[in-house]
Amino acid sequence: MAPAGPSGEEHIRTREIRFRGPHREPDQARAAALLLAGREGVLEARPITPECLQVTYDLRATCLEALERLVADHGLHLDGSLLTRLKRALWYYSDEAARAALGSERGRGNCTDRVFAAQYRRHRHGCRDSRPEHWRRYL
Repeated sequence: MAPAGPSGEEHIRTREIRFRGPHREPDQARAAALLLAGREGVLEARPITPECLQVTYDLRATCLEALERLVADHGLHLDGSLLTRLKRALWYYSDEAARAALGSERGRGNCTDRVFAAQYRRHRHGCRDSRPEHWRRYL
């Protein structure tokens, strides 16, 4: 786990993402680094070995679970060994707890859906239901 940095940066984390083969891409860590480079919240993505990527990210913008999901959705194979799964579960939990303490847990903060829903409610348009709230539940 990454403790607070020397300048008190409790929201910066450095973790490892491990991959397994066989895969058509022999250097999965490099492919993942290219995928994550420039991503919001990712400060650094550096391949250590062809199967291990070291990623530094800002918890206020993203978490390890989201980064690993993105990598897996692009077809790279995450390591599924017992030790790696245990580490992953611990890191997911600590990220979620830290994000909750920072006020940016899942579903809050920069949630685009909530912003668009609030804007939708403010605009005048013909898509409003004129019935009282208690009628809407029954009809």
